[in-house]
Amino acid sequence: MLQVPFIRQNKELVLERLALKNFKELGLVDEVLALDDKRKRLTQEYDETQAQVNSLSKEIGKLMAQGKKEEGEQQRAAVNALKEKLGPVNEELNATEKALHDTLVKLPNLPAAIVPPGHTPEENVEVRRGGNIPTLAADAVPHWDLAKKYQLIDFELGNKITGSGFPVFQKQGARLQRAMIQYFLDFNLDNGYTEYAPPYLVNETSAFGTGQLPDKEGQMYHATEDNYFLIPTAEVPLTNIYRDEIVKDTDLPIRMTGYTPCFRREAGSYGKDVRGLNRVHQFDKVELVQIVHPEKSYEALDEMVAHVEKLLNSLQLPYRILRLCGGDMSFASAITYDFEVYSAAQQKWLEVSSVSNFETYQTNRMKIRFKEANGKPQLTHSLNGSSLALPRIMACVLENNQTEAGIQLPAVLHRYFGADKIA
Repeated sequence: MLQVPFIRQNKELVLERLALKNFKELGLVDEVLALDDKRKRLTQEYDETQAQVNSLSKEIGKLMAQGKKEEGEQQRAAVNALKEKLGPVNEELNATEKALHDTLVKLPNLPAAIVPPGHTPEENVEVRRGGNIPTLAADAVPHWDLAKKYQLIDFELGNKITGSGFPVFQKQGARLQRAMIQYFLDFNLDNGYTEYAPPYLVNETSAFGTGQLPDKEGQMYHATEDNYFLIPTAEVPLTNIYRDEIVKDTDLPIRMTGYTPCFRREAGSYGKDVRGLNRVHQFDKVELVQIVHPEKSYEALDEMVAHVEKLLNSLQLPYRILRLCGGDMSFASAITYDFEVYSAAQQKWLEVSSVSNFETYQTNRMKIRFKEANGKPQLTHSLNGSSLALPRIMACVLENNQTEAGIQLPAVLHRYFGADKIA
């Protein structure tokens, strides 16, 4: 959530950055400032009236002690009249503060200065590539055919049990899924992250804190009776661990990782781009979250990008890193780098990770702060990244490593999987 003083002091910059993000409701900025003006006026009126009440109330006692009963009663009547005035002012003030909050949360985060202009994925900027795109045999097939051939994933069974987009991993497919999860977690732990196993459902306050609400209600599964939401990513519960906390500056940076299944309703689109594991409603993912000193967040961002890149290199997958343009970024992000791996059988790039810096947007909502040397609380910055999302990684591992003798697995997975290939 943006901060009103920053908007007031930098209105033109805010409008320019929101336009870069392709945000259409720029009039909300003036609404925020008008509501803040009204809030200040009502606060002043309330405070001045309350001060009068306090001052006159003290005089009543003095007048009564001096035997000036009539004057004391007149003063008491004046106090009661002022108190009656306080109620409506307080009511209007509360309504104004709520309207200000409800309007403020409709504004997305501002894109960072280095975010490129543009509104479509085609306008994202490629930062670099790595790995080698394999040359497959003429009879190479996509992962959904490999899954059937080797009995790794049953898409029809998932459709029977739940519905489209809920695949059932089985046999060597289930083992490979588990092997990659364990490898990703170990890789993160070896690089200074602390592991958590958070809940898979969160309350409305947690979903609001990371920016899923009120922006993404339609994309989340909602347990309406309890008003819980199935998590779209472990980012939500992990970041909320520190909601309403003031951490020591010596504890920063805080690095967290966790494995969870993820649930996303928007995955139910149709067409050639959603076959197999390309887009599903439920999938497994290992997440990274950092809470850092605001002066260190872009250093942390570079570190996280390098971390994910190293992980992809260890899997021997061809990848590219994209800096997203303003119009292709999420509501809460200040800057995002997407990682895509190349699917050799499908001959297309598939997104497998996003690494983002949210600056103070999430931490302002969650009131995650640290104390400066002078003892004054200050908002931290928050970042997160996928490390990694499993479905498309598995799709590319299967497709890019298929041979006549089976699917040869990356060396780093051999000890986790218990074999060097799927046969």
